[in-house]
Amino acid sequence: MRAATTPMCKQVLDLAGVLEFEIMRDDKDIKADIVFTLSETKIPSASSTKYVKLKLNTYKQIEESVKLVSEILNTTPINEHLNLSSRDHHREDYRNLRLKVHTNFIREIVEDLEFQVVEEDYDYLVYPDYLRTELEEEIKELGKRAIELPSHKNAPKDPIKRAELRYKVLENSICTKGFLSD
Repeated sequence: MRAATTPMCKQVLDLAGVLEFEIMRDDKDIKADIVFTLSETKIPSASSTKYVKLKLNTYKQIEESVKLVSEILNTTPINEHLNLSSRDHHREDYRNLRLKVHTNFIREIVEDLEFQVVEEDYDYLVYPDYLRTELEEEIKELGKRAIELPSHKNAPKDPIKRAELRYKVLENSICTKGFLSD
């Protein structure tokens, strides 16, 4: 089976132990039987190629995607990089913090860190970099309680490094600076 993937999913195929695959820059002239892509990616409706969408926002999602790719392509994952979700990436003392989020990918990360997601009466606002202009007034009003996370375009392509960066931004902004301090 010929496999292909996008640059943002390449590391998952590597971790899944896939030795041969094509990295595609666009969906034109795909010479693959199966393509692994980000869950947000629009896929061509008239295609004989099978598409598998992968969620890569949290450590758990990365692990599940590696396992899925491995099962589909019958490969053996590289074990040294698995068990990501067992990392101590949250602090018990901050579970009661209430965060307002603006996108699904941020919601998934915030929930994985076990913070509460709310729409009103929140302690922090967490938003993606591409909404900075749209949320300018709210960000200015909240000061240090407005936390910007990098979107896929402004974060590493490696999903583990991307997740680590986003988790660190949240933890450094909330947990290590003392919560609710302006």
